[in-house]
Amino acid sequence: MARPLRPAEIDDLFSRFAAQDPDPRSELKYVNPYTLLVAVVLSAQATDKGVNKATAPLFSGVDTPEKMVALGEANLRDAIKTIGLYRTKAKNVIALSRALTDQHGGEVPRDREALEALPGVGRKTANVVLNVAFGEPTIAVDTHIFRVSNRIGLAPGKNPREVEDRLNKVVPQKFRLHAHHWLILHGRYICVARKPRCPDCLIADLCRYGDKTPVAGSAPEIERRVLTKKLRTSSVKQRQRRGR
Repeated sequence: MARPLRPAEIDDLFSRFAAQDPDPRSELKYVNPYTLLVAVVLSAQATDKGVNKATAPLFSGVDTPEKMVALGEANLRDAIKTIGLYRTKAKNVIALSRALTDQHGGEVPRDREALEALPGVGRKTANVVLNVAFGEPTIAVDTHIFRVSNRIGLAPGKNPREVEDRLNKVVPQKFRLHAHHWLILHGRYICVARKPRCPDCLIADLCRYGDKTPVAGSAPEIERRVLTKKLRTSSVKQRQRRGR
């Protein structure tokens, strides 16, 4: 486990993220808090890209819990069958939609306890919804954030809750709202699991990781492109492939 970063280094780290991507957004596509909740539930053990592909046609006509219940579990399974664990997820989405209709007037509650009481909704999902839909400074620790936090020495912990609790202690309040997105994007595109792109890393000089990949290039420029574009255009992908 890496030695934790010092407060000044943590401030510097997030200052760099903020300078390159001042307003990071979720890569999940949604139209309102309810569709965000559904998308996050569907994203468990699945990629955002895969979820977006399935939910684009679904959310064009089904954007409330009442409409989802009317759609029915069988039709929902058919709509999301390209997503892993789709049968269980369809069952949970219908159940949580009924709960929202029956217990919350069809609205997504802005309350952690109420969110976590919904079928298929755990702490991570609740944190994402509170952060993205309601602007709460929560940090949802997924596999990317867990890996990055331990690897770089930001918030070492043995499990996601330990990492979350430590992040809430060490991340400066001024960066707390966007910390989740900066860290997940960094883990998704730069600090990847098998072979981290250390030469392309904006914070390589701060990172405590002891087995960095060889430095070969201008680190800030590459991460600037990744964080601001988030690999949305094929031209960016082509430039990155040519640069390998």
